[in-house]
Amino acid sequence: MSTGATHAEHLELPVVGMTCASCANRVERKLNSLEGVQATVNYATERATVGFDPARVGTEDLLGAIEAAGYRAGPPDSAKDPASTEDPDRHVHDLRLRVVGSAVLSLPVLALSMLPALQFEFWQWLSLNLVTPVVFWAGWPFHRAAWQNLRHGTATMDTLVSVGTLAAWGWSVVALFFLGAGEPGMQMPMQFVLDRSAGTEHIYLETAGVVTTLILAGRYFEARAKRRAGAALEALLELGAKEVAVVDADGGERRVPVEQLQVGDRFVVRPGEKVATDGIVVEGSSAVDQSLLTGESVPVEKQPGDEVVGASVNAGGRLFVEATRVGADTALAQIGRLVTAAQTGKAPVQRLADRISGVFVPVVIALALATLGFWLGTGAGAAFAFGTAVSVLIIACPCALGLATPTALLVGTGRGAQLGILIKGPEVLESTRRADTVVLDKTGTVTSGEMALVDVITVGGTDRDEALRITGALEHASEHPIARAIADAAGGELGTLPGVEDFLGHQGLGVEGQVEGRRVIAGRPSLLRERGIPLTPALDAARRAAERDGRTAIAVAWDGAPRAVLVVADTVKATSPEAIERLKGLGLRPVLLTGDNEATANAVAARVGIDEVIAEVLPGEKADVVARMQAEGRVVAMVGDGVNDAPALAQADLGLAVGTGSDVAIEASDLTLISGDLRAAADAIRLSRKTLSTIKGNLVWAFAYNVILIPVAMLGWLNPLFAGAAMALSSVFVVSNSLRLRTFRAERSGL
Repeated sequence: MSTGATHAEHLELPVVGMTCASCANRVERKLNSLEGVQATVNYATERATVGFDPARVGTEDLLGAIEAAGYRAGPPDSAKDPASTEDPDRHVHDLRLRVVGSAVLSLPVLALSMLPALQFEFWQWLSLNLVTPVVFWAGWPFHRAAWQNLRHGTATMDTLVSVGTLAAWGWSVVALFFLGAGEPGMQMPMQFVLDRSAGTEHIYLETAGVVTTLILAGRYFEARAKRRAGAALEALLELGAKEVAVVDADGGERRVPVEQLQVGDRFVVRPGEKVATDGIVVEGSSAVDQSLLTGESVPVEKQPGDEVVGASVNAGGRLFVEATRVGADTALAQIGRLVTAAQTGKAPVQRLADRISGVFVPVVIALALATLGFWLGTGAGAAFAFGTAVSVLIIACPCALGLATPTALLVGTGRGAQLGILIKGPEVLESTRRADTVVLDKTGTVTSGEMALVDVITVGGTDRDEALRITGALEHASEHPIARAIADAAGGELGTLPGVEDFLGHQGLGVEGQVEGRRVIAGRPSLLRERGIPLTPALDAARRAAERDGRTAIAVAWDGAPRAVLVVADTVKATSPEAIERLKGLGLRPVLLTGDNEATANAVAARVGIDEVIAEVLPGEKADVVARMQAEGRVVAMVGDGVNDAPALAQADLGLAVGTGSDVAIEASDLTLISGDLRAAADAIRLSRKTLSTIKGNLVWAFAYNVILIPVAMLGWLNPLFAGAAMALSSVFVVSNSLRLRTFRAERSGL
């Protein structure tokens, strides 16, 4: 692979035919051998995520590489629709059919082998007739995959199973036809620990049949569990409406598939219906249930001008909505892409497991051959040596290693999406465990961010309405929440506002511009002092009084003289005190970070239970504050929502963006909280830590299982039947352990 490649394009390709982690590892190596390609293949999701340089490699080259590795690749547009390449439900049904058939045929053989009272003359030949279809029909998927692997000069889990079961069946045939094992009176007692003195008359038909049955059963339960693991994301992506009632220019309605909806179209949403796509309410009012997207159980009131999200449910009156985003641009589609990207990523610890699984099968085959040679050399007997070698082949399980991380990610990120928590990738999980400090932006995060004008204090004969009109006109040109509050209040009270010329914004300090021939300055008192315009004692007293109450005071001057102080207030979110308490309970030290003055910041901090406050920080300095904390040895989580929080979110060890905020903040973060409820931050950290602990538990099991049981099998202490059962159960255990994450509940809503 070219190390200097720039990956101008990315594709997600379905890969059909992978049966274990070794398969995924081989496909990944094959793709990465192409020049200008960087690929990651996920066994649990059966997807290849490929970054490539289109000037060097085309899509056909990628598909060809997958096929050259011995697997089938679906077209890129089928990546979100596995059924377009291979129906997972059909695969599960096929496995179930094979499991049932092999069990029906194998159980009588097992009973005959274990119970001498059932053994009749020539019972071994009946066993051969029952087991043969089990080995060759039920076990055909193993043999087919093993043959394909052999053609490509590789070996996988299927190779181990195929060689093991065929060897057991073949040995038994030789014993029956040539060694007299099928003669009348010849008994073959079931051996839970193989007798080293056993002769060549022993046959392994029950091993071939029951091992095939057990491993098929393991594959079946694993496939079912994997389907359940991805069910949360699938359910989320299927939430959208299928049809929409579009309102024509003449007021008539027509129902069309939601795919035909265009930006700017108006559509009606009646009570009980789903909102077809993201849009803005243009008429009507209602409560909208957004719980399926945000995890918040209480419906949100919507009025004209409010945004609504596709797939939310209208719980009240009729709404007329204008579409603002459709198709792949909707919030639901973006959530799906974020979750899918997280599920296809790999944690650093998983890369170690991948490297091991890449050489696992050849090593196991070598160990099995060494075991066979060793026991034959010690004179233990061919039957014992053969049975021990078969046990080594069958007990080994790279699948558990390959499934340990992706299945936990699949379930954890899917559950998070249901609760309005988006985890961007596996690397994020480790940061949630290590974080010891959480820095919280004030406006829009701890507080509602919905500022409102509460007072206007004037001096020098300045008329209140005149001060509000002039200041409102100036602030109308700014996007800051405080500016919007003043502009909205001025427009609401006084109607049309005059225009602004020569507008200039001073980041974190205020604004200035020309309004009706006057040079107007509005912002912090320090901005006015810089221009040689100190506040009068009366205005300064009003400023201090407002700040003592946790409010924000905006000083206004024009024509070189101070004219007024406008007081705006931001309300603390009702859930913020509880959220801070929960963050503390997770071992995090909360810090309030804001550009507001110290008095306002301290008042807000006192209300929510934060002891450490850093105030009067300019937007560009927030990332520096985070960096200083990191230099002190702290592991910092940052929670914010605004554009000015993006650098700090990116600088932090863990960035959490409130989803009601800006797209830039969300892009810079590691975790996104779709709802504006700060308690979701605690839920997100809890879920991430739980997912990480599940991954580590899976990996400990997978490594310990193979490290302990392969030597046990080599020592001859493990019957092949038990080896088959243990191997089948190891993968099922890993997937089932991951499925426990589906029961994770968000404390904020009980979901």
